[in-house]
Amino acid sequence: MRLLIHFVTLSFLASNLAAEGAFYGDPPDAHHPWAIHDLNRPQPPRVEPGTFSSQTEPGKPPSDAIVLFGGTEADLSKWQSAKNPTEPTKWIVQDGALLCVPKSGYVRTKEEFGDCQLHLEWAAPAKPAGSSQNRGNSGVFLMGLVEVQVLDNYDNPTYADGFAGSVYGINPPMVNALRKPGEWQVYDIIFRRPLFKDGQEIDPGALTVFCNGVLLQDHTPLEGIGGHKARTKPRPYPEKGPLQLQDHGNPVRYRNIWYRPLPARAVEGGTNGYLTEEAASAKKKEIASNIRLDATKLEGKAKMYRLLESLCYESNDAALKESTAMVATFLAEVKQIPPAKIESRKGDIMELNNAVQYLAKYQFIPGDFAAKGELERIIKEQGWDKKK
Repeated sequence: MRLLIHFVTLSFLASNLAAEGAFYGDPPDAHHPWAIHDLNRPQPPRVEPGTFSSQTEPGKPPSDAIVLFGGTEADLSKWQSAKNPTEPTKWIVQDGALLCVPKSGYVRTKEEFGDCQLHLEWAAPAKPAGSSQNRGNSGVFLMGLVEVQVLDNYDNPTYADGFAGSVYGINPPMVNALRKPGEWQVYDIIFRRPLFKDGQEIDPGALTVFCNGVLLQDHTPLEGIGGHKARTKPRPYPEKGPLQLQDHGNPVRYRNIWYRPLPARAVEGGTNGYLTEEAASAKKKEIASNIRLDATKLEGKAKMYRLLESLCYESNDAALKESTAMVATFLAEVKQIPPAKIESRKGDIMELNNAVQYLAKYQFIPGDFAAKGELERIIKEQGWDKKK
């Protein structure tokens, strides 16, 4: 259904090719399957935004978020202990929050996922106890591996790469943006796992972290998984893993935990960004095929332009032959128009000339494409080529 709606939209737009879109921006190339301002590029899906949290009420997640903890007892069914073999968690729900029961062990989601936008809120005890790493300590482990530190550092120094918002053991946060103990702290995390191919790292992965709306980690590269005391090295991650929360002996609370999966990067099959020549070629072939399929549902000028447009993505003898014939028919009709009335067809003629000039400039049509010279002759005769 989505594909059908997409092509209906494109069919409508095909009747106004002078607008942004076809024959307008730089064309597809060896590493980019889309033209600049390409109307064939899929429209972003609609997501209804959520609402911001207050200290008294958690916000509402966006419409496409997958909720891991929304504040009910029933949400505990989505979690389990991180022990092996696993067992039901001993963490509890209290006043709408997921509360760590000290010495009960780590807790993790039953669901596993990879690259994501993760949102969660946490609160250290209102009455601080202990110092350094022994005050309001917990942790958020993406895929159960790399930790974004949770710690009450409101007025509590510790080693920098173990500070709240650090990528633990790897990189300190840029600033300390914590609210007072007992207040809700908001983490928004963008996680990209490391990618390896044939044993070689092709993307180190990264963590971007905001705390209470303040940037703490700016696309920080991952160096393995980090950890306590030992320096880690780059290593492959699995495709998916659970979200894990740490029991460090402190009754830290969590609420409003949700995530949104992120699309694949270009290096792993995504179609946005700088693609390999092989991937870009395959995608251009697919786009051209879809445009030609769309053209079969159209007639007249709209069909002619869609066939011509398909040549920007893939050379095709049948599409070139049919579109050339349709252009020739159009020009034959123009020749029958009385000189006194040809001005009424100026828009159509100039629009076709724009398309043909574009296709010729980027060598998508043969150099001897007859219509090019004929259109230039008509435009020159009418004086439409002169700037006013």
